[in-house]
Amino acid sequence: MKKLGFEFEEVMSGTYTRTSHPDETGEIRFQGRARAEDLVQHIRDGMTRLEGTLDMERFADDVPITGSIEIRPLLGKIIRYDFTFTGNDGNPYRFTGQKDIRFDALADSMTHLTGAITDGAGNEVARANLTFDLKSDFLPFLVSWKPAFS
Repeated sequence: MKKLGFEFEEVMSGTYTRTSHPDETGEIRFQGRARAEDLVQHIRDGMTRLEGTLDMERFADDVPITGSIEIRPLLGKIIRYDFTFTGNDGNPYRFTGQKDIRFDALADSMTHLTGAITDGAGNEVARANLTFDLKSDFLPFLVSWKPAFS
């Protein structure tokens, strides 16, 4: 029997700062498709699979990403991003970030994401502040939601 799930696309952009060189900043943008294969399982664990691309100025130019988004806006009050990518230097990196959902500041807490980029050894190499642009990205985000069957 086929399972009912869902998928959607999201774009977030902002800036990053190198941890060891605070004067080194750049633009960062990722776009991804999140997919939950099984809606019932998603309700239990909040997990979706994430695939897409990352463009991190002078660090990772339009590279593929794979990972997950944990979506728990009601019970856990979080949306957690975790994905890996390969930098321009050929080394593996990981982005982890979280939106902490606050119902007294819902729009702000749902559209701002802070995160860290770590190297293969787990050392932080950069911090990022990203925003979901409600004006330009909200309608495409809404339209991208659709059922997925597996």
